[in-house]
Amino acid sequence: MFSARWVLHLDLDQFIAAVEVLRHPELAGRPVVVGGSGDPTERAVVATASYEAREFGVHSGMPLRLAARRCPDAVFLPSDRDAYEDASAQVMAVLREFVVVVEVLGWDEAFLGAETDDPETLARDIQRAVRERTRLSCSVGIGDNTLRAKMATEFGKPAGVFRLTPANWFAVMGERPTDALWGIGRKTARKLADLGLSTVAQLAEASPRRLGEQLGPAMGPWYVQLARGIGREEVVGSPYVPRSRSRETTFQCNLDDWAQVRAAVATLARRVSADVTDEGRPAVRVAVKVRFAPFVTQTRSTTLASATSDPGEIETAALEVVERFEHDRPVRLLGVRAEFASS
Repeated sequence: MFSARWVLHLDLDQFIAAVEVLRHPELAGRPVVVGGSGDPTERAVVATASYEAREFGVHSGMPLRLAARRCPDAVFLPSDRDAYEDASAQVMAVLREFVVVVEVLGWDEAFLGAETDDPETLARDIQRAVRERTRLSCSVGIGDNTLRAKMATEFGKPAGVFRLTPANWFAVMGERPTDALWGIGRKTARKLADLGLSTVAQLAEASPRRLGEQLGPAMGPWYVQLARGIGREEVVGSPYVPRSRSRETTFQCNLDDWAQVRAAVATLARRVSADVTDEGRPAVRVAVKVRFAPFVTQTRSTTLASATSDPGEIETAALEVVERFEHDRPVRLLGVRAEFASS
């Protein structure tokens, strides 16, 4: 019998928090919040929260201070990038032992391309292997393309398996809001709602041509494709390569002096330059993120004249970009990002 081709999406459950609990077994079952230096009195945001903490309304991107108010009994821990990278590498090594194509999306997720008549059994075998070898749990979505597989994972969490195909796409997704789709955020969802398209089913029935006229010739039709469940069918087995390197810092006291802002940007740019050198790939674009008090974030960027790893050029570019922001507002966070050329 000819085996059908499937795309599986694996997502490690509460990955960062799970890694921390493995390192600190006494925290099992307790609300754990990871972010910043681990001090909830400082300005920083939540990197991840355990399921126990999420029950109190704590989520990624939330200020640690707010997380502490919502869940005062939570254990707060600092982020440890090296530990998460090591744990991720172990998981990806397990996946590559299966007869699948592995496309790594980041620390905690990957697409798997598989030829099988029983994708559910394969998914559970993978879950079991990951659990036994790394002690981490994962959820697996099954689909006929990457979009449906990615969306299916949300219905399998935590530690479950879910299949999403043309047969059940609209039964599962039809009445959900458009920002439930992978690739549509709140801002775009508001634009679609203004056009009378509030649900996935409504968006799927829209005319691609008309939506292209209203939201752009490329994006309009693409949104309709998403709503119809149309996505990439091939899984690319190339190794995961970071698209950028970035550094940022949150100031415990706002910066009111623009000279201090420039100095901080220069420092961040030098740290990013070191990361670029370590990566062994030149940067082609430099971006600066500024978060003004109380919590307004803006980003500006520039394309470099030529690809470079030179610290001086990256720092100069970052300092030129930061001058494009308003100078009369207090700054609470700064970030510098160096982007690599698309492969």
